Amino acid sequence: MKTEILKIHTDSTLGALINLVGRILLIGLFLLAGISKIGAYDATAGWMSSMGVPGGLLPLVILAEVGGAVALVIGFQTRLVAMLLAGFTLVSALIFHLDFADQTQFLMFFKNLSIAGGFLLLMLQGGGRFSLDARLNK
Repeated sequence: MKTEILKIHTDSTLGALINLVGRILLIGLFLLAGISKIGAYDATAGWMSSMGVPGGLLPLVILAEVGGAVALVIGFQTRLVAMLLAGFTLVSALIFHLDFADQTQFLMFFKNLSIAGGFLLLMLQGGGRFSLDARLNK
């Protein structure tokens, strides 16, 4: 006897709703991080410089975090944005979280890897029915 547990088709209403909720949960951290960087612009630019990353790149970081978050929550260019944010997240892990002697940095590194994995799955899945992509592709 074969039992299927939680078989949800991605094109069903429930599947589309799960996709939307997943996108919202995945981007929350990026939206908050980007907004906090705006509020602490000089301090963040200085910290980036201390880590060997030019502080002049901060506007691009904010754009990636806030712009990427907004794009994914509305489902605009979902696959492309998810791919770019996966790369951004991996690069961030490799630059800012390699001090494995510090347990917090160790956990942050693997948190970034996990989030990048979520973005890669979203890249594969796409925005689903409840996305701007779906409306534009009709």
